[in-house]
Amino acid sequence: MLGHRDRVPGLGCVIETPIRRSPDLRATVAERQPAVEITSLDPADEAAIAQVARIVFDAFRGHTPAWPDLASAEAEVRESFAEGRLSRVARENGAVLGWIGGIRAYGGHAWELHPLAVDPARHREGIGRALVGDLERLVAERGATTLYLGTDDEDERTSLGGVDLYPDPLAHLANITSPGYHPYRFYLACGFSLVGVIPDANGPGRPDILMAKRVGTAGR
Repeated sequence: MLGHRDRVPGLGCVIETPIRRSPDLRATVAERQPAVEITSLDPADEAAIAQVARIVFDAFRGHTPAWPDLASAEAEVRESFAEGRLSRVARENGAVLGWIGGIRAYGGHAWELHPLAVDPARHREGIGRALVGDLERLVAERGATTLYLGTDDEDERTSLGGVDLYPDPLAHLANITSPGYHPYRFYLACGFSLVGVIPDANGPGRPDILMAKRVGTAGR
């Protein structure tokens, strides 16, 4: 059973949790006042679902066509309630600030982080890191050893975008740079490793960058 305060490795902040466990265990980021709480997104909470959809749309607008409108963003949110999924939100005074999803894969040995979105007005406040740390804890509790993700480069924000990665994609990956900002740098800071790249995953010159992190030790 967790105590009142537990430090999440690599998160850079203290997560406070109640003594009593529940299916919807709360994690409070103690660094912010008022506190940011991380809880499961309730499928019946239409107001929160609408807030999450807006955050997804705003966070990815201009970088990926995956969610070109609010309707597609809302559909993505509702898919997160399926079996074998985790759907977590960060709130402050009831308002949603960010959302993260997890998808069980490889028989539960690994989970995919998909997606992560934070209100653009609240970037660089540790909300994304807190959501990632919360998901790491939850999947490790479920027996996973690995959390992985794909982070697309659809607008040439890295040295992998807009070029032909063949015949040696891994050589390009080993020398990746980002002249501006790309999310892979955030995930590196969260302890993830670059583990692969899928050339042309989203069309010619638009690869998917694969990253992973060990989160558990089951079976080792």
